[in-house]
Amino acid sequence: MKTTANATCPFCGCLCDDLSVTIEDNRIISVDNGCALANAKFLDDKRLQHPVIRENNRLRESSYEEAIEISADLLKNADRPLFFGWSGTQVEAQCAGVNLCEVLGGVIDNTSSICHGPSILAIQEVGHPGCTLGQVKNRADLVIYWGCNPSESHPRHLSKYTTYASGFFVKNAHRERKLIVVDVRKTESADLADEFVQINPGGDYAVLSALRAIVRGRSDFIPETVSGVPKAQLKRIVDICKEAKFGAIFFGLGLTMSENKYKNVRNAIELTRELSRHTKFTITPMRGHWNVYGANEAFTWLTGYPYAVDFARGTAYYNPGETSAVDILARRECDVMFVIGSDPGAHLPRKCLEYMSKIPVILVDPHVNCTSVFADVQIPVAIAGIETSGTAYRMDGVPLMTKKLIETDFPTDTEIINRIHEIVVG
Repeated sequence: MKTTANATCPFCGCLCDDLSVTIEDNRIISVDNGCALANAKFLDDKRLQHPVIRENNRLRESSYEEAIEISADLLKNADRPLFFGWSGTQVEAQCAGVNLCEVLGGVIDNTSSICHGPSILAIQEVGHPGCTLGQVKNRADLVIYWGCNPSESHPRHLSKYTTYASGFFVKNAHRERKLIVVDVRKTESADLADEFVQINPGGDYAVLSALRAIVRGRSDFIPETVSGVPKAQLKRIVDICKEAKFGAIFFGLGLTMSENKYKNVRNAIELTRELSRHTKFTITPMRGHWNVYGANEAFTWLTGYPYAVDFARGTAYYNPGETSAVDILARRECDVMFVIGSDPGAHLPRKCLEYMSKIPVILVDPHVNCTSVFADVQIPVAIAGIETSGTAYRMDGVPLMTKKLIETDFPTDTEIINRIHEIVVG
């Protein structure tokens, strides 16, 4: 039995790198410092043992050679292949995927297009006044969670970086650090807050605009209630923000995927800038999948664009709303779909799933999931971040190296993509 210290958790965007993992007979038997999500990730031993191929509407076992050959043939003979996912694998595989897609003239998209894609659009327009999570832990005396519930989605975010994490300049976080939660409903995170702001659904843009006006000293223009929030509470929030020495805003899909989408995020960034004229303020998106930030980085290095990249013209083209996976599937445009590091069967709209059921789907994933129902070929691989080492990006853009904790005979994501690439190029 051995214990590996400072292991990195490949589940959410926190990428907690202080886990202690105990291994016996090449099997993980316990995880210390991990949340419930991490424990489930590390201790799950249910996986697909062999590649499977669908024939006559039934799945049969196959060899890796046969599954890779069939996948390569499907992609090579496709007019418009779609490559989707990439947030649950390492940067090395993401780079290999972009290269394969470019060779085939396909479209490659990551899960940003259905989560924080609007955040990226806003940042492209007005920039990103962000900082590292370490800066938040050591300096922030005010934290605002807007449209997110970290108690359930990122369980260690509060204990490692914000509410319960004492830092260099904040010696007693629980007493010295204030917490504001803005949401449409009262969540577990809201129960911990010093101030809970409950807004009407779709009211984020109006509330952000009202806060900006109050920060500028124009509260006389604000009505008595804005999207369900009393004017008195809005003025109190602004006073708390101005009195803070260092404020950190974190926002989730409640802001990016509600009415006004990227305009909400742009308005939140503009509010951050308004507040920084009085004190120090930063803003950070709460990235969900553990390496979705890495997918944005890798795509941008290689193509110039963070997601929804179309190579059909022979060069990279990017137009979210046209070249993103949901739009291409809804228009019934692609004729093969390659999925890796995600489970679109559990998350995409019904219209997209109906079309996925009509085209060949290749799934590269160690586990049976909702997308397996649509897959014509599924190739099981090593679990990225546990059985393979590689690079991943935390939600604040800090790159970390994940450790290989146990040995495995399963091939890696990168190996499968490269073997398909070799067949495709001959």
